[in-house]
Amino acid sequence: MHFFLQIQNINSTSNYLPIGIQLIFAAILLSVMIYGTNVLGPKRKTADKLVNFESGIEAQGNARRPIAVKYFLVAILFVLFDVEVIFFYPYAVNFRELGWGGFGAICMFVGFFLAGFIYIIKKGGLNWEE
Repeated sequence: MHFFLQIQNINSTSNYLPIGIQLIFAAILLSVMIYGTNVLGPKRKTADKLVNFESGIEAQGNARRPIAVKYFLVAILFVLFDVEVIFFYPYAVNFRELGWGGFGAICMFVGFFLAGFIYIIKKGGLNWEE
């Protein structure tokens, strides 16, 4: 019974009071800082400051131009195959300890890798002429 009372005291709501006070203080401080910078900050709205700015280059044309899906496909394939190579590192470090079972597993991994690569080539995922 004494053990149960100790657990009950550990999980009492009064133990969470400092966390609640800290959250309230953080919310108040954040609100004061946002409101203060808005009220006290300088307000010089000139024509130059109201122009859209992007990387120091003036905007040209419409930003809503459609982009070819090939760019996204190549980016996704790069990430896929780049991350896949990372899985070779643990095998390279521990290839003696893994033995023939590890060699079989890495051969299966390379097989799946090549099957995916052949599938992408057959589907024309890397053809830019289209």
